[in-house]
This record gives sequence, structure tokens and C-alpha cells, in this order.
Amino acid sequence: MLKKCAKGLLFVLLFLLTLQGCSLPFVPDEETPQSEAEDSSLPKLPEVLKGEEGQEPVLKVYIAEEDLLTEMPFEEYIAGVVAAEMDPSWDQTALAAQAIIARTFTLQKIAENGGVPERNAHASTDIEEFQAYDATRINENVRAAVEATRGEVATYQNQFIRAWFHAYAGPKTAFADEGLDFEEGNPPYIQSVSSPGERIIPEEERGWSQSFDLQAVQEAVQEITGKDPGTITTVEIAEKGPSGRVTVFKVNDLEVSAPALRLALGSTEMRSTFVEELKIEDGKLLMSGTGYGHGVGMCQWGARALAEEGRSPEGI
Repeated sequence: MLKKCAKGLLFVLLFLLTLQGCSLPFVPDEETPQSEAEDSSLPKLPEVLKGEEGQEPVLKVYIAEEDLLTEMPFEEYIAGVVAAEMDPSWDQTALAAQAIIARTFTLQKIAENGGVPERNAHASTDIEEFQAYDATRINENVRAAVEATRGEVATYQNQFIRAWFHAYAGPKTAFADEGLDFEEGNPPYIQSVSSPGERIIPEEERGWSQSFDLQAVQEAVQEITGKDPGTITTVEIAEKGPSGRVTVFKVNDLEVSAPALRLALGSTEMRSTFVEELKIEDGKLLMSGTGYGHGVGMCQWGARALAEEGRSPEGI
């Protein structure tokens, strides 16, 4: 689910980052033509992480729960992220795929803007600022998955990819613009594909339903658009994206970004923008749908399904 080939072009390459000083040996992906592998240059380790030659980089991590800035080895941080973002009891191969994603996400953010500069940190445990992290959930399964992919990341055109992921895509994953309101153009390596997670996810986790107080909806719309919609009388689906997710709602006479409304109403309450039913009843907005998360990038339940089918972490 990290890779997408179209018309013979491979959009995502995998390489091995040893995290030993500045040494970055390239390991060709199984689908990468030999000439392409030989000609590819690699993204550099962000300058802020370069330490002594032969030493694993050390991250400054802001522990939001304790309001504490601490330091830890890079791969130790990745283990805590994998343990927090995915069930540690899952197939080790799925956890390994999550490790590649977590490692790539971290390096891309640090390369882009230093990580979390407002915290004077490379990373933060606040999920609104960076990635989840929980060292207490690390087990041998997680450690083995992280070690098996040690230093491995995903790249496109010699840059770290934007390593988005989510819990459950529903029927299909989303393009970045429809799932995240991403305004920089959809990256070629992000495609809308059928998710195998549908085959294995428990029925009780497949769908969701939630009610929202109309006053809360009104306030959310005003926050997003800067305009007061007035008393909410109608909420309709105005536009859908290629994956079937809602991209725009029409609330009274105002058009509202669906990803923005989800965040404003609460991403754990409005679990996705894959909305299947919508109605106003007894002063509430009732929604139901499928999926959990923005739907962009790697679907974790899909990763588990592919792992159980025997796919490699890179193949996922």
C-alpha cells in the first residue's frame, strides 16, 4: 500500500538508512529496475540529526503528557510510536510496515521544518503536533519489527514521502486532497485503492454512527468559514471525492469542507468523511458511515490483512 505503479513507472522507492553518521547505502526495491536503482541518489539525513560518525542519531522529544523535553535514540523513539499507533499484538510484518511509515514520517517532518520547532523538539507525543508515542506498550513483537526494518524509509524523487496513515479506510483509500484538504497537489505516490482491511476488520469496528448537537455544528461551521450559518435546518452532501468520501457539505446555504468539519466536530466522534447517512432529528445532526481516519496513505487494517497474506513490509 506504500507503492503504486502506473504505466510502468515506480513512484515509491525504498532504501536502507543505516543511521550511522551520514552513510546511506541504497538497497534496490524488488520492483525497481536495476538501472534506476543505480542512478538514484538518496535524500540526506537532516543536518539537525547528524552527530558523530558511526553513532545513531538522538532525537529531542517533547513528552506532552509530562510537559517534558527529553532525548532518546532514534530507533527507540520509533518503537514507541509503533507501539502507540498500532496494536502491539498484531502480525510482526504489519508492525514492520508501520515502522517504515513512522520512520519516514519523522524524517520528512524534520527535513521540512525541523520537526516541532515551537517545542524546540524534533518530535512530540501530542498527536495534533506529531505522532502518538507510548513506551509502556513496547513489547518484543514491536522491537523485532523495528529492528527488522532498522533505518528503512520510503522515498519519491529522492525525497522522504509524506507518510500518511490511518486506522481503517473502509472500501477505498483516499487521495490527499479529498481526505486531508491537502492543497499542494496530490502526491503521485498517494493513490485511491481498494483496501483489503475490509476482509478482516470485525463487524463492530467497520461502521460508526454519531449524533451532534446542532449548536455545536453551527459553531463549527462558523469557525471554519468565518460566517454564521444561523440556526441549522439542513445539512446535505454537496460533493464527493473519487473514493466516495464526502469532500464538501452544504450546511444551510454555506459550503463547508468535510475534512475541516470532521476535525472541528472531533475526529474520534466523526470517525471519517465516508458518510453514508445524514439527517437532522430532535435537534441533533445524525451521521453514520464507515472507516476511521482521513483515509490517506497506509490503512493499518489493510496492512494487517496483507501481512496475514504473506506480503513483506515493503510490499505492504
